Amino acid sequence: MIGLATIGNATIIAYDNKPVLSTDPWIGDEDSAYFGSWVLSHEIPKDYKNDINACEFIWLSHGHPDHVNPESLRRFKNKKILLPDHYGSRIYKDLLNEEFKVEILKDKKWYQISKNIRIKCVTNWIQDAILILEINNRIFINLNDAGIKFYSGYLKKTIKDYEHSYLLSLSGGGDADMINFYNEDGKFIRKKNDGNTAGSQLSAISNIIGTKNIIPFSSFHQYQREDSIWAQEYTTEFENYSKDIDINHNYIDPFTLLDCSNGSFSAINPKKLIVSPKKPELFGDVWSDELTKSEYNEVENYFLTKERLNKIIGFINIRVGGKENTVYLNKEIRNGVSFELPRNSLLKAIRLKIFDDLLIGNFMKTTLHNLPNLYYKNLKYVIANWSDNGGVDTEEEL
Repeated sequence: MIGLATIGNATIIAYDNKPVLSTDPWIGDEDSAYFGSWVLSHEIPKDYKNDINACEFIWLSHGHPDHVNPESLRRFKNKKILLPDHYGSRIYKDLLNEEFKVEILKDKKWYQISKNIRIKCVTNWIQDAILILEINNRIFINLNDAGIKFYSGYLKKTIKDYEHSYLLSLSGGGDADMINFYNEDGKFIRKKNDGNTAGSQLSAISNIIGTKNIIPFSSFHQYQREDSIWAQEYTTEFENYSKDIDINHNYIDPFTLLDCSNGSFSAINPKKLIVSPKKPELFGDVWSDELTKSEYNEVENYFLTKERLNKIIGFINIRVGGKENTVYLNKEIRNGVSFELPRNSLLKAIRLKIFDDLLIGNFMKTTLHNLPNLYYKNLKYVIANWSDNGGVDTEEEL
């Protein structure tokens, strides 16, 4: 078969009479993500795991562990890893150190990887990337979590000459963007439903860039930690992705095998993954553990080295084991943020520079002080996307 399958979370398997390419292969029915908080919503059938393992090429979009999962990645040590041209090349350098075979794809350049498949990578401003696949003259736009900001015109121009075009994109209730917020009185702030359903989100993107077919993608996770499983109600039910799809678009179910010779497709129908709540201690997190003085110094140094922060917020308070650990950035600015979380995951995030994983895991509790959100003046990007992932700390580098 010449075509592709969508399975897992953000995994495409591209076939040219054999499996050729797999994208973001998180084997999330075996390997958890975000400090044990996430697993897949559905199992990956054995045949498709075998196809992923049979691929010559593995493409990785960005560093979140539901896309580049350290446990899953060990399965692909003998594969050719293809990467976006991210600023700082962090993933490239880390994988080279682990003796993976790695190649950075030049931005917006076609690469022929088999007789009927070629790919093009578009790296974006938040250290994510879009993969454009052409399979037997059909074009697939794999947005995963990247969005189209600044790139909609380029994508529309790329798509316009193709009769058959497909959008694959993140959508849903927004739980993957941190929803564990509390007010200053300690009361949980429920995320408001803005009425923007997964189907309407996907249709809006497709209307802008001009794709004719829509396949929900990069959205298929669930929670399993006792301190994050409450967020399960904010994930999107499988059957709700098709609601509110614009009549101008053809909807294709997630987890689909699509034949690019004739356009036919069939459902894979993976089993729903049933999980039981797991204690945070299983993942090394004891909420009563406190920071030592030297550990606080590590945390303080982590935030103080990010020069832009002292132009955005006055302080960051880290509450660990019930005790406040405040990092003062600029005492003339009267705003800040408090994070309450277990010691083990905090130190792992600081030392590995993966602070965004704490936000997305949704067990860390966040309180904003005179701040509208974590995107105020690019606050979240300064810490996670540009410093952690891009290695950019100084104003000059930024």
